[in-house]
Amino acid sequence: MPVIQCNGADLYYEDHGAGQPIVFLHGGGDGLRYFEPQLTGLSNEYRTIAFDFRGHGRSEKTDLGHTLPQYAQDLRAFLDQLNLDNIVLVGWSMGAIVSWEYIDQFGTDRLLALIDVDMEPSPLQREGYDYGSYTVEGLRETLARIQTNPLDLTDQSIDALLKDSPSWELRTMMFDEGSRTPPPIQGAMLLELTRDYRDVLPEIDVPTLVCAGADETWRSVASVEYVAELIPDAQFERFEESGHCITVEEPERFNHIVSDFVESFG
Repeated sequence: MPVIQCNGADLYYEDHGAGQPIVFLHGGGDGLRYFEPQLTGLSNEYRTIAFDFRGHGRSEKTDLGHTLPQYAQDLRAFLDQLNLDNIVLVGWSMGAIVSWEYIDQFGTDRLLALIDVDMEPSPLQREGYDYGSYTVEGLRETLARIQTNPLDLTDQSIDALLKDSPSWELRTMMFDEGSRTPPPIQGAMLLELTRDYRDVLPEIDVPTLVCAGADETWRSVASVEYVAELIPDAQFERFEESGHCITVEEPERFNHIVSDFVESFG
């Protein structure tokens, strides 16, 4: 099993193909298997790479370091160790926020382009902000469920994440990935979603594609499109047959759009 140590944590990763590197960042409480259709489907054209964040998937379940700033620093160390430069960075869900945190800390000097998949500037509702998936009370309720019956929460979340009922294979993958993150880490990363990146997004100066699932129950399409409005010259793509998990709900169309986007400036 390929593992690389980044800032004291052993991170599981997969590395396929050759050519222009595309690095994929998964969502909170999930893992890189959500990118299997991209890691294999795009590897004939590009070098496709993904890793599990610390505490997630097949990576080491460290006691400490479960913050967005640390995950961004782990990403930097990962790029350093694999000598990756001029990358296309793809962040889905929390992975998109990690990409914004990375840019806030390190800038865009090693990025060729950015692809954000189904995330809003801040998932927390707040004064003067029209969007947000969570209220403070909603966060408390979700934290309580994580601490009382996390596997039930994981199972119930699967249908909410998708437009259509999943196949047995997809449900099994989603449950397996979700159950690999220990509840204390799930809770820590849930609280990290209270951060607000509206001041970071206008500073992004590389070509950016923003993707939204049209049948989203976690957040509105408008909230994701707001990301594209904040990033200068960003492109926006709406996926009519997807909920939150575009990479596995419309993998062929997503791969085609990613390829077209990369070729447009590559």
